[in-house]
Amino acid sequence: MEHWRDQAIVLGARSHGENGAVLSVLTEHNGRHAGYVRGARSSKMRGILERGNLLSVDWNARVSDNLGSYNVEPISNLAANVLDDPLRLSALVAACRICDEALPEREGHAGLFHGMLAMLEALESEGWAIVYVMWEVALLRELGFSLDLSRCAGGGDDTDLAYVSPKTGKAVSAAEGEPYKDRLLPLPDFLNTHKDGGGDAADILKGLKLTGYFFEHWVFAHHTRGIPEDRLRFQERFAKTVEDSKHAVAS
Repeated sequence: MEHWRDQAIVLGARSHGENGAVLSVLTEHNGRHAGYVRGARSSKMRGILERGNLLSVDWNARVSDNLGSYNVEPISNLAANVLDDPLRLSALVAACRICDEALPEREGHAGLFHGMLAMLEALESEGWAIVYVMWEVALLRELGFSLDLSRCAGGGDDTDLAYVSPKTGKAVSAAEGEPYKDRLLPLPDFLNTHKDGGGDAADILKGLKLTGYFFEHWVFAHHTRGIPEDRLRFQERFAKTVEDSKHAVAS
């Protein structure tokens, strides 16, 4: 009999059988891991299994390769903190879906768990969107797609970085990138290690487009479904808030 106990972030649950569900979680020590939950369709359990919630989970299986089953206990209802804010809730769902579809199964990495937990907790803060983008940058690095945003790949001025190469993920200075700017990705000021400031809504949207590009073309390039729809939807909603803000200022 195989058994372990861990704390876990709910990534998603899909119905299975008459009253159960297959629960996918990101655990502290056992990586992304799935298991069957009995009674998952009850009103009480549905609230516990909301994406983004923090649980204590007991996993049991006859042999390690089996799906196994979970007994779960709630620790923190993080999803409830953003239910009344559609944009923040969209960010939470996007993060869970990215992890559920991009992370290899059963590969333990405590750093991934704690990084995601910190980001989810930060969704209540004023600067949540910056934290979210920086979390995506960190996740890309953990998945093996590290962005080098500290120096100019073309040997230009490191204090004047303005672009990112879509081929290499390396930063490019304004002068070096000028002839190719139509083919480069804008570098948000808040991700520029040589600048202080940035981080308004338009700058954050640049960050979402930057990480979204590398998720689409690096991480999910060979996935049959491509980048998760929930991530695309979050970026679209954030872009709409930027447009709405512009119209409000103009009027």
